[in-house]
Amino acid sequence: MDHGMNLQDAINDYWTDRAPSYDAYQHRPERRELDREAWSQVWSAVLPPPPAVVLDVGTGNGHVACLLADLGHRVTGIDLAGGMLDLAREHAAALDNPPRILVGDAVDPDFPPRSFDAVVGRYVMWTLRDPGTAVASWARLLRPGGVVAMADSTWFTDGLGALYGDRPDAALPLADASSIDETADVLRGAGLVDVTVTPLEKILELDRAYGVAPGHDVQLQYLVSGRKG
Repeated sequence: MDHGMNLQDAINDYWTDRAPSYDAYQHRPERRELDREAWSQVWSAVLPPPPAVVLDVGTGNGHVACLLADLGHRVTGIDLAGGMLDLAREHAAALDNPPRILVGDAVDPDFPPRSFDAVVGRYVMWTLRDPGTAVASWARLLRPGGVVAMADSTWFTDGLGALYGDRPDAALPLADASSIDETADVLRGAGLVDVTVTPLEKILELDRAYGVAPGHDVQLQYLVSGRKG
């Protein structure tokens, strides 16, 4: 029995079920433009100038893919949760420079080596069934000098619990990480260089001002990035 893929099925089902409420929260009108401005600054600070060729892994409702495409990048977003993909395609269709939205596994993306200038993701690292394998896969997809940039935090320091049902041993090793340094170490372990952890203070200010999703606490998020040598 492939316990990893059974877990992945549970992850896909969870995010498909959550897709409508998650999408509504991400597009709250009182915060939407402020988020767009803040996240545009976050990504622009670490990515090559547009038009870079970018892969957004675990694209979810396409938030990052659509934002980067709107900034002029050539973006492909992949995910395995059907409900999220439906929303991502809907958002992409409204853009003049839409990202491609495809079914794809963030741990093992099916693209030729050296296909991308950057691999990005937001709130993805913690929910990867095998982050080490994933980042090594992303590194193979990068051209020399390409960038991996992941926005995340330490969401479940008290334990993930039964969010995805039964959790096989050693699965989702970053889900209940106590420090963002554990995520940075995964990038280093995959051979990336110049690994940097950047606190996202502007996002924290917005969270303090406008609140966060139900069941979550206001906490500092980070951009963890590294480069292919």
